[in-house]
Amino acid sequence: MDRRKFIRSLKSEIKANPVVYRTSSGLRKYSPILENAGIHHLLKRTLFGVNKKDIDMLNGKGINEALDLLLTASPEPLPPVNNYNDSNFTDPNVPAGQTWVKAVYDGNANGRRISSFKSWWTGLMLHQETSIHEKMVLFWHNHFATETVDINDARYIYKHNALLRTHALGNFKQLVKEISLDPAMLRYLNGYLNNKNSPDENYARELQELFTLGKGPKSNYTESDVKAAAKVLTGYTVNATTISSSFDPNRHDTSNKQFSSFYKNAVINGQTGTNGALEMDQLLNMIFQQEEVALYICRRLYRFFVYYEIDEATETNVIAPLAQTFRNSNYEIKPVLRALFSSEHFFDPLNRACMIKSPVDFCVGLCREYNILFPIATDYVNQYYMHDYIRTQASNMQQNLGDPPSVAGWSAYYQEPQFHELWINADTLPRRNQFSDIMIGNGYTRNGKKINIDILTFADSLSDPSDPNKLINDSLSIIYSIEVTQSVKDFLKSILLSGQSTDSYWTAAWLTYKSNTGIVVNRTIVLTRLQSMFKYLMNLPEYQLS
Repeated sequence: MDRRKFIRSLKSEIKANPVVYRTSSGLRKYSPILENAGIHHLLKRTLFGVNKKDIDMLNGKGINEALDLLLTASPEPLPPVNNYNDSNFTDPNVPAGQTWVKAVYDGNANGRRISSFKSWWTGLMLHQETSIHEKMVLFWHNHFATETVDINDARYIYKHNALLRTHALGNFKQLVKEISLDPAMLRYLNGYLNNKNSPDENYARELQELFTLGKGPKSNYTESDVKAAAKVLTGYTVNATTISSSFDPNRHDTSNKQFSSFYKNAVINGQTGTNGALEMDQLLNMIFQQEEVALYICRRLYRFFVYYEIDEATETNVIAPLAQTFRNSNYEIKPVLRALFSSEHFFDPLNRACMIKSPVDFCVGLCREYNILFPIATDYVNQYYMHDYIRTQASNMQQNLGDPPSVAGWSAYYQEPQFHELWINADTLPRRNQFSDIMIGNGYTRNGKKINIDILTFADSLSDPSDPNKLINDSLSIIYSIEVTQSVKDFLKSILLSGQSTDSYWTAAWLTYKSNTGIVVNRTIVLTRLQSMFKYLMNLPEYQLS
């Protein structure tokens, strides 16, 4: 498959007039009342998939009221549990159904606990509220990327995720401080090995290059700044019993740390004893005095939620004022998100249906769009395995939760010039189609429990499923982010009509089925036609767009 040819076919679906820049719109406030297409666009970008309940939650609301809802953090979830005891293994420290997050480390159980964590996290996405919270957790996971295979302790991994979850909509500067002290990050980037006798530069480098300043043309920190920052950060250790970090003055470099002209030749004076820990605050204050921090983070948010291309007009009209908002709010995240999602620029037609869904968005979104039912919480063994099936499908499409390919995260979020085009290739596109085909068909079965799209229930939830035109339009308004041509709609209707020429054929078939849903032949007639139509819908290029 020619990926670029496929991408061009996607882009051809977006009706747009030629412009000098992609869009010159800025942060001026969008219309106070959201129309249906605007609701769908906002929800598609802030949630994993959109279902009728989400749409109804925002229907009739103004942009401020909608964002009040979307920017409300979700309640703290219950921790993951032991779902993994079986005939071959029993966790000696954690009873079945109980949480393992503070249990004694067990090398035999650790791999199963990591799988439990990933299933738990997938479940939180599948059952998310109408809130951006879960999508922000994924954003920060990609930004402060860690890999479970390197950390290799499920307890640290869970604690790191809980940290991202706590601060997902909070203060970015505080989040950077907490990440710098996070036991999982200290292990992942060797911070716990960083000492006065052998300074380790890993975290000091990524703190500047990936986490705060980026590699833009105005991020002119030097190699000597990396070395100086590494000395500032010496002395931190991790405790595998308490799953915490601490500062050891005896391991800390007490010399003065000289920084370059980029940092205005600042000097962080060496501190002794427990005061050595205060040097981290001085380092972060020095970094956050650079205007490039706000610009870099706003660009990252923009590429994740709006579009990968940042041209001159976007940098001037969107990124720069967003960065100013970020600095003015002392690096609070919510004001930036509110300004972005309430802007004319975000709702500009050129910014709608122009993003290729990530694998997680594709797999989790499909389940949420069709309200696929999973085993209930008390049936935690089957529930976790079903959640893990969805995670595995996304992993097969090259996005494995908890294990991005490097500290830089998934390349589709940063790799120029392709960016999100990287999600689609000769291997991953067929896997997407196979997954949607399975879910609209027989689904996935384990231990006698099955997950699949109940297309009859989905159709029945629409305004008038007996009218093929309304059925098609209502379905498209939920699962598509882009208008399709009338010829596509006509073909969809031909599937429902099964070669008949009048709409009354489908109407009669649906009403006959509804008059007695227990009659198998009548049920089969409408089921097979709906399955065929939705299978076709999900195999079209438009379904890959968000």
